[in-house]
Amino acid sequence: MKKNILFFIFIVLSFLTVLNAQVNYKVGESLKFRVHYTGLNAGFATIDVKDATLNGEKHFHIEGKGYSSGAVRVFFKVEDFYESYINSSTLKPTKFVRNVQEGGYKRNQIYYFDHANKKVKVESKKDGKVVIESIPFDAQDLLSAFYNLRNADYKKLKVGDFLSENIFLGDETLNFRLKVLGRETLKTKFGKIKAIKIRPYVQSGRIFKESESVTMWISDDENLVPLKIKAGLMVGSLNADLNEYKNLKYPITFTK
Repeated sequence: MKKNILFFIFIVLSFLTVLNAQVNYKVGESLKFRVHYTGLNAGFATIDVKDATLNGEKHFHIEGKGYSSGAVRVFFKVEDFYESYINSSTLKPTKFVRNVQEGGYKRNQIYYFDHANKKVKVESKKDGKVVIESIPFDAQDLLSAFYNLRNADYKKLKVGDFLSENIFLGDETLNFRLKVLGRETLKTKFGKIKAIKIRPYVQSGRIFKESESVTMWISDDENLVPLKIKAGLMVGSLNADLNEYKNLKYPITFTK
């Protein structure tokens, strides 16, 4: 299995961003996704919103975790942990932590963002190496980019719209595009729900099979909660479904 497979859920979520309006999530929100790899129960991914004070300023503290389970864990152990500190005023990341173990692949880094000077300091906890990288003024990290979506006016998302985002990934900033494909009713474990179908256009050959191999459904309401993700990988396929949720800022409606 290719490294970073479970990590895909955070990458896909991160493609979603639009212009800020108001903050449509709140401290205490928790999302949990069940991940399947080529029909097998591969593990879970969770994202939780907490609060924190950093450099004397209020921040949203986002924690993302991914871990393999069941038969998949026997031959491919995954334990991923991510943290993003998002400034409550600017809604830009101040600090990002990436601590991952995926099979024999390990990485433990911290990014410190300096948006005023368009720089980010990348510190490797493994060898103590520190490098300074240039970033665009609107650079986000993997988790902060996802939560930008939550501040969108869902009613303004139209079929055919293309949105773009600059995401810093440790040694480079990649521009991702997202296309709104349409609206439909999605069946979930909680019932049926109105959803927006979207497609992130990703760089083929890194993790995904081709640039159009990822499809995602998000709730067609103020929450814009990810409901389902389907992805074709270089080897096999991956599906993720919302398995648990709590403390959403707005009511979410499922029907029988």
